[in-house]
Amino acid sequence: MARPKIIVTRKLPEPVEARLKSLFTVALNPTDAPFSKEKLTTAMTRADGLLCTFGDKMDADILTANGKRSTKIIANFGVGTNHIDLETAEDIGVVVTNTPGVLNDATADLAMALILASTRRMYFHEARLRRGEWGGFDISSGLGSSLRGKTLGVIGMGRIGTALAQRAHFGFGMKVIYFNRSKVLVPSISEAHAVESINALMAEADVVSLHVPGDVDNHHLIGTERLALMKPGAHLINTARGDVVDEAALISALEAGAIAGAGLDVFEQEPRVPEALVALENVTLLPHIGSATLETRIAMGMRAVDNLVAFFADKVPPHQVM
Repeated sequence: MARPKIIVTRKLPEPVEARLKSLFTVALNPTDAPFSKEKLTTAMTRADGLLCTFGDKMDADILTANGKRSTKIIANFGVGTNHIDLETAEDIGVVVTNTPGVLNDATADLAMALILASTRRMYFHEARLRRGEWGGFDISSGLGSSLRGKTLGVIGMGRIGTALAQRAHFGFGMKVIYFNRSKVLVPSISEAHAVESINALMAEADVVSLHVPGDVDNHHLIGTERLALMKPGAHLINTARGDVVDEAALISALEAGAIAGAGLDVFEQEPRVPEALVALENVTLLPHIGSATLETRIAMGMRAVDNLVAFFADKVPPHQVM
């Protein structure tokens, strides 16, 4: 019996690629160049399974492949699936899986790093140093703010939000409040408490960190009105999805000094980042590296392979989205 053919859209860590090759007939992407829409469409006609990631916009045209689709499963490398038209996938019988549970710590670590970078004004000071403008130790200019005793507001208290809350509370002495669509329990942080609305959280928190999925309900969840509720000395952190924040509204708030700063790992039109955002020194910008540790990326890849193995063994994949 012929092995299922798997097409992989991006370059994966070597141990993951080696495992794929031992189990399937695999077409790898040695250059890591993103697939074009045409190439994704062609892949859907030639592969039994597709292993893709966030940058692959799997819309209805690509999924149906002009009626020539052969792909039966899309194994997504990542947790979020808002780049995949799930409704169309369900209609045509394509299984979609993801890789939850293995990137929590890496993403929470990065969110904590962005909190520190923003509140301590690290980019501002680094840029000044690199431009040769640092004249030596200075006591009173360019001061940041401490975290101890400050309030962290988490929007989306899932696995990553909870992991961040634990770091902020136990490691840095922050108070924690959160807003979640459904009731959650954070047993290891007895002091954490839910607030009644996002607006209430925005007004109370010194640092707001976003950990919600990038779905239609959350598009521009944070815009002009909610940014206006934040304290002048507050900071906004986003390691979720770029379109959760109205980028233009955030730029206006940062330019006006309406909030003290921001730390962003995701953007609305990745990989494009607005020049106005790049020019600001009260925002730390990172290129979507929330899960970018070797250990985490290997674990994510292995989880994607686990889903493929289960599917082609006629079992329900352990992390089937639909």
